[in-house]
Amino acid sequence: MTTVRKVARVHRRDATQHLGKAISFIEAAEAELEAGRADAAALCAIHAAIAAADSVTVALAGQRSTDPDHQRAVTLLRSVASASVEIGQKADQLLALLRQKNEVEYEARRARVSEARRAVTHARRLVDWAKTQVSAAGL
Repeated sequence: MTTVRKVARVHRRDATQHLGKAISFIEAAEAELEAGRADAAALCAIHAAIAAADSVTVALAGQRSTDPDHQRAVTLLRSVASASVEIGQKADQLLALLRQKNEVEYEARRARVSEARRAVTHARRLVDWAKTQVSAAGL
């Protein structure tokens, strides 16, 4: 497993701030999808998923990845609760979304509406899951 090298130790109460960002990003993604802007929808969905993962790692461990490689957020998510099958599944979902990031953000090819819809659906599930995790952590 890859080591998370750049990690910030933060107050667990900051989880609600990261969750707020995740909610803002997913709401923007849904609005962009509704408006037919697939690239914007997909990218906002990916950022929602990243912020959702941050909210969970902050809530559970008081840590978040600061590595420019967003895949380290997946590694950190797995490490804060390595015995949890559920967190492993959510980490896999995050990884699948992150694999789309460079293509959506930097490549010439435009995202298809079907791809954006799938990204928004998966990110919405992660955000909703993060809400339950942050709440369960008493935050």
